[in-house]
Amino acid sequence: MSSYLDQLNEPQRLAVTHTDGPVMIIAGAGSGKTRVLTYRIAHLMQQGVEPFHILALTFTNKAAREMRHRIEKVVGQEARNLWMGTFHSIFAKILRIEGARMGYTSNFTIYDTEDSRSVIKNLVHELGLDDKVYKPAAVQNRISWAKNKLISWQEYTANPFYLADDTEAAKPRLGELYKLYVLRCFKANAMDFDDLLFNMDVLLRDFPEVLNKYQHKFRYVMVDEFQDTNQAQYVITRRLAGRFQNICVVGDDAQSIYSFRGADIQNILNFAKDYPDLYTVKLEQNYRSTQKIVQVANQVIANNRNQLPKSVWTANAEGQYIEVIKAATDNEEGRLVTVSIFEEKMKHQAPNTDFAILYRTNAQSRAFEEALRKQGLRYKIYGGLSFYQRKEIKDLLGYFRFVTNQRDEEAFRRIINLPRRGIGDTTVNKIVVTAAEADLPIWEVVANAGQHLGKNRAAAAIDDFANLIKEFKITMEKKDAYEAAQHMAQKSGLLKELYEDKTPEGRARYENVQELLNAIKDFTTQEREDKSLGAFLQEVALLTSVEDADQDDDCITLMTIHMAKGLEFKYVYVVGLEEDLFPSQMMLASRDDLEEERRLFYVAITRAEQKLTLSYALQRYRFGNLRPCEPSRFLEEVDQRHVQINRLGRPTAGGDVYGVPQPRPESGGYGRPMTNYAKNLISRPASNQPTGGLHKVSANFAASDPAKLREGQRVEHAKFGFGQIKKLDLQGADKRATIQFDQAGEKTLLLSFAKLMIIEG
Repeated sequence: MSSYLDQLNEPQRLAVTHTDGPVMIIAGAGSGKTRVLTYRIAHLMQQGVEPFHILALTFTNKAAREMRHRIEKVVGQEARNLWMGTFHSIFAKILRIEGARMGYTSNFTIYDTEDSRSVIKNLVHELGLDDKVYKPAAVQNRISWAKNKLISWQEYTANPFYLADDTEAAKPRLGELYKLYVLRCFKANAMDFDDLLFNMDVLLRDFPEVLNKYQHKFRYVMVDEFQDTNQAQYVITRRLAGRFQNICVVGDDAQSIYSFRGADIQNILNFAKDYPDLYTVKLEQNYRSTQKIVQVANQVIANNRNQLPKSVWTANAEGQYIEVIKAATDNEEGRLVTVSIFEEKMKHQAPNTDFAILYRTNAQSRAFEEALRKQGLRYKIYGGLSFYQRKEIKDLLGYFRFVTNQRDEEAFRRIINLPRRGIGDTTVNKIVVTAAEADLPIWEVVANAGQHLGKNRAAAAIDDFANLIKEFKITMEKKDAYEAAQHMAQKSGLLKELYEDKTPEGRARYENVQELLNAIKDFTTQEREDKSLGAFLQEVALLTSVEDADQDDDCITLMTIHMAKGLEFKYVYVVGLEEDLFPSQMMLASRDDLEEERRLFYVAITRAEQKLTLSYALQRYRFGNLRPCEPSRFLEEVDQRHVQINRLGRPTAGGDVYGVPQPRPESGGYGRPMTNYAKNLISRPASNQPTGGLHKVSANFAASDPAKLREGQRVEHAKFGFGQIKKLDLQGADKRATIQFDQAGEKTLLLSFAKLMIIEG
């Protein structure tokens, strides 16, 4: 038997050698998926299959490069003749060959996101539409959705349901924009990323000779990360494999986390229905993680109903307990996680590259960045810029800088037309040149635009800008850093512009600016002599400076969990495990959404090789206020037999995950419902934990039967205190109550988690 087959366990060997017919390889986390896919391709070539007849589709160029390199080690340079790459790169290659049939030349342009958005922006302007209603990003998202569902502009504009949806969203001309966008791109001999999928499907659907050609060419079709495919990708691969039926898909339904990009988990869940003679192999041995990590991951994902059955196990060592860090605030969470990393580094002499901090949203990185800097630990942000280097952060900081120092030309250039105020590059350059020729500060020209630039529309806009800066300067001199910053963010129009962008990217930018304001709020609450905005800017400048000489790659990894998929680290910290953060408040509308959030948590857990640490904060800055947080329901699903608590730096064992010792149930370590945990942690706060404003639960507190709840009743909640039920929604599985609390304001709570005691009514 070939040496490469000797390196495989029995299920892996079956997956590699069963080459004909439809095959589904369900690959659990850490089960050697890449090795199996690599050796399967190598085995086909060893059996005499020409590399030109093998198509392997991946989701990243990195994965394709890694597999090709491994295959070369087995079969030599013939591996270079494989058709292997991302969906978009392979389909672009075919479209350059066959695109003339559809009216494109072989040198068509591929528009990136910015290019396509610019086209849409111009179309909105040409049609005289309001770009605050027809926001280019939102229009782009809708067109992308349609293309990934293989809905042409002709079908879209003829469908009354789409028109009704658009009309309800106050965008009745979206279909027209879709049509004009497609025609404009075609006229420019251009395709966007979605067109590479859409047009590939059209090519195979409408030109039988092309379909026949590539069905005979690609006798074996393989798809990596199949759980991440969208409708277009699945339809195309089915078409290509239609003649020989030699299609092999590899994936793990438990790691399907990209529905927001159009991924459809039903592709993998229903694959057996599409191929009744399917041969299924389950790779269930985990080679990556310790027994405790694997067991915790299994128990968490077992709470999902919609999944393919499998039982992941490992022969690795039992490993360390999963550590849970309970912090008083988000800034304290950053400090405690950093202290933990430092201690592990010292104990094991581990390099920075062994450590990863994983979070749900990019906005969470700030507290960890600042704590790591203060500890002198190098880190790198993946999938995004460092917090203070993000555009929206630099934009607002640009206002702060220019108000503080009107000689700052770079800050001036950044903010002069942000948000847009009709001051173009020509006018900006004229200001700079005039200031240089007259040897004057830029501010002198700006503050006296009529004198230096003459009376015109641009000069009037500059006068308005100058008055805004003068007002900001007065505010900064009278207010502390947070009040001044909040005023500038609002009055400048930056905050409003970000708030009105409802795309996922827009929401993320808005959250990032709020996180900056939270950082300034925290700055002003600390004991320090100077709490001005200028002092904050100086501190930020010192925090973000990097020595050019120190360019080594030994860095701690900071990234979102979505970015971490496919990676592994010896020490993993999953942070911010709080309700409305993880799971996200935007993913609680349905069971499908909640199950995807749980799969995301599963992915985070299974990145860890040796040690997993989970953390949460009891209070977190949101919109400038320190607000109480409720521990995530996912913490409750972590088997406490495998948990060790670190309560504000004091490790304990044998307690519940919120740091309050209690008996464990006989049947597997699950604790009481979440809000009872929350009640305990709030009524018995750890030392140094701020308790001002938190409700002290009544001594006789006992949750009432939810069936007895009625609108108008007075109730008590363990954390939010006393309030009155305004509305009950008892339809479906997720029953909810809207309650007006005396101190915490209006809250909508899930009755399956929010234990309430009826006081009266």
